[in-house]
Amino acid sequence: MTATRFSQARQRSIFLVASGMSTAGSFAGLTAKGWILMNGTENPMLLALHFAALSLPTLLVSGPAGVRTDRVGCETVLIQAQWALLAAGLLGALSIPLLEGTAQVGALLGSTLLVGIASAYELTARNKYCALLVDEPTQLAPYLTSFSVVFNVGKLVGPPIGGWLVALTGAATALSLDALTYLLPIASVIWLLKPNLEQEQRSGNQEHASLLHAWRDCGPTLRHVLRFTAVICLVGFFHPGLAPLIAADTIGPDPRDLGLFTSVLAAGSITGGLVLQRNSHRFCQRPCLTLGCFALITALAQLGMAKGETRGLVLMMAFLIGAGTAGLLSSTNLITQVGSKQVMRGRMAGLSQIAFLGGGGLSGILAAAITLTLGLKSAFAIAGGIGLALAIVEISQRGQTVLDETNKLRSV
Repeated sequence: MTATRFSQARQRSIFLVASGMSTAGSFAGLTAKGWILMNGTENPMLLALHFAALSLPTLLVSGPAGVRTDRVGCETVLIQAQWALLAAGLLGALSIPLLEGTAQVGALLGSTLLVGIASAYELTARNKYCALLVDEPTQLAPYLTSFSVVFNVGKLVGPPIGGWLVALTGAATALSLDALTYLLPIASVIWLLKPNLEQEQRSGNQEHASLLHAWRDCGPTLRHVLRFTAVICLVGFFHPGLAPLIAADTIGPDPRDLGLFTSVLAAGSITGGLVLQRNSHRFCQRPCLTLGCFALITALAQLGMAKGETRGLVLMMAFLIGAGTAGLLSSTNLITQVGSKQVMRGRMAGLSQIAFLGGGGLSGILAAAITLTLGLKSAFAIAGGIGLALAIVEISQRGQTVLDETNKLRSV
């Protein structure tokens, strides 16, 4: 291994570790916010709005984020987004000692909204940035899926940290940790990483550099991947927003019960991410079969939650939901990045975010409405039934679809 190649490999590891630690702090903060809102209001719609504040900005922001990333450069956008995340985290932390009642709830929702906006820019820039840290085109797919694994490890350790911090020291400590961990990726990008910026292809301010042109130029297979992801997330990607309610209804009301539930979800997500990472090239080749199978796992687990009456069964189904949804979302991101040209990868990341986080935010609101009228188990049953039908149709009708080999191995 040459010195340069070793340096690039070490840089990739540094970026992964910094992102993972920041993710753990973020989920500790989100857990703390969710518990505060649930404990103070016991309103599932407010929890859904909290998750919507995190995810729905992607419907409006991810497109401009992708366009800006392709135009001005991924490193610039990445650094700006990370500073914005730090500011948003500090807003949430300061709201605990300084505000009370409705004002505090508004500040927490505002903090999460700003995190959602900044995260849209951070993710689009990070996806394109990763291609500048690899030595060969074939390294891109496993490196991108490594972020899924690290992200879900953060989801695993963050919620119990958040739950314990809330129980032992108060919510302000958890939210302060959330804010401070954003300093880690900022420091790594500014001082430690030296990506090969000469490889980056920028679109400039040309007419064809719009989000609409990326949608048209990405090809029919990637367009279908985005459409299917949006629909399946709209149907059944509500568990992040309603996690405090689900945990309280099925396990217990203590913040540590919420930490346990979200950690089991994260453990399933890690498993789904590892399966995808070890089969990244093969799964890219059959995109519709991959997405359909992960959607099938999620739907069956949701039907299991609708019938779950024991703590063990609930946790088992939560594990499968985590595996299915993580595999679905990571596959969408992987397929759209590896299957598109480097010059449009920022915009493709934006389109992917619109598909899964936009659909997920709306899904939480729909599920909360069903829960208020019919109950939580009915929400799981309806989502699982519709998701099962969509997954079966996808596998049976498009399971043999192959992503063009030249696209899959396109130069980074």
